[in-house]
Amino acid sequence: MNLGVNDTVLAVTHRTTYRYSTPVEIAQHLATIRPLHCPWQQVISHTERIEPVPSYVHSRVDAFGNDVLYFSLDAPHERLSMTSETTVRLTPRWNALDAEATPPWETVAQRMRYRAGESFFPESEFCYASPNIALDHALRAYAQASFDEGTPLVAGAIDLMHRIHEDFDYKPSATAFDTPALRAFELRQGVCQDFSQVMIGCLRSLGLPARYVSGYLRNDPPPGHARLIGADASHAWVSVHCPQSGWIDLDPTNDVLADLDHVTLATGRDYSDVSLLRGMILGGGAHHVDVAVNVLAL
Repeated sequence: MNLGVNDTVLAVTHRTTYRYSTPVEIAQHLATIRPLHCPWQQVISHTERIEPVPSYVHSRVDAFGNDVLYFSLDAPHERLSMTSETTVRLTPRWNALDAEATPPWETVAQRMRYRAGESFFPESEFCYASPNIALDHALRAYAQASFDEGTPLVAGAIDLMHRIHEDFDYKPSATAFDTPALRAFELRQGVCQDFSQVMIGCLRSLGLPARYVSGYLRNDPPPGHARLIGADASHAWVSVHCPQSGWIDLDPTNDVLADLDHVTLATGRDYSDVSLLRGMILGGGAHHVDVAVNVLAL
């Protein structure tokens, strides 16, 4: 393996265990546990283990380009465990990025609008409302403070990230996995999922394309660097599209551009597109979930 001068290799171990109060008779699940192959992220190795062993396993690429795992369990069980182990090589992404040289945000918003007979831009699909993120005048008003007339797109997005990081409190008990972005915006509290969905709602309410990114954070920061918030679980951040620069990843929870400490797992419109596990079960009663994530540099 040949590493660039500034490349980083990270090893990720993610273990999720569900414990049910009564047996689950039958289960069918979709799992988003396989990391993306990206220009800046090379997946060196990946393995996954599901217990009990599924009776059927199939993988497919979804509408957003994520490698999604489908599996069935047709024997009674009171526990479900999923473990994935991944090694990735990350290449620095933002050395050449000049936020002030990006196009005015209004130009990008105009470009995203549908006009009969004109070119279609795939990123425009991320300008609309989604299950967890509404387009709302309150979100637009909040975002507008970062996007004066003629403000360069990426400069405005970075300023919005700064403000959300400053104005919102990281408080895990304040929200749940299905809390809408507007509710988190009203509370000014939440976790990485909420910070990200609020920021996406702000950008979309201005007509700008923004998507949700799920992934992981490095647990062991380099010497002299602070430990990032959310490093012991899966993480989420925001990606805004710039015509010249492509997708720009911003982490409002930690107030940084996502780079060598961030491992990309999946992208979608919001959390509902990329949740770790979703599907249907028969039985199970109440359940308890334990999650352990470890991300270390090699």
